[in-house]
Amino acid sequence: MRQLKRNRHFGRWIPALFMLVVLGACSASGSQAEQEEADSNLKAGNVVQYTNESTEIAVEPPPLTDGIFPCNDCHSDIVPNPQRRELVDFHDDISAIFNHDSENRWCLDCHDMNNRDSLRLASGKLLSFEESYKLCGQCHGEKLRDWKVGVHGKRIGEWNGKKEYLLCVHCHNPHSPKFESMTPEPPPVRQEDIKIYEPKNQENDEEK
Repeated sequence: MRQLKRNRHFGRWIPALFMLVVLGACSASGSQAEQEEADSNLKAGNVVQYTNESTEIAVEPPPLTDGIFPCNDCHSDIVPNPQRRELVDFHDDISAIFNHDSENRWCLDCHDMNNRDSLRLASGKLLSFEESYKLCGQCHGEKLRDWKVGVHGKRIGEWNGKKEYLLCVHCHNPHSPKFESMTPEPPPVRQEDIKIYEPKNQENDEEK
């Protein structure tokens, strides 16, 4: 009799235990799916901003020169010339400052020859200028890694919410990315060397 009561008592908990197992499996499956999605985005070079409502790539528009973009406005009427040369008729200002591994690189290593409104990876894949960070990351992988997690470059927005990433070209000139030397400012004045201004006492001056 006692054994029968025990079996009935245990039977009451079977549905609850079953639900716990199901919920645990769903939670593990969801976490695994999120991790796989994050790994996929990381391998693809995507900077992904997760919010409660959506998943989006959030980057600021690139600082394109006024009147220059779209490039195809001019280049669509020009026969592409892949021969490396110094530009003299147009973009000569870029040729004058170009210092980005200039011994080994030229315009068409980054710009697509047939579609000048797109950038081009070494694999041949075309990118928009908003995705220029992927192009930079081909050579500067450690900087791209640091940029994604926010320790290199600049991000704006909420510290625990939606953020927007500034692209590499917001700080670096893509044709001459090295920062120019800066003259350091003098060190701050030590606290003990700060002189406190004391106004003169007119009464004492008159007595003297």
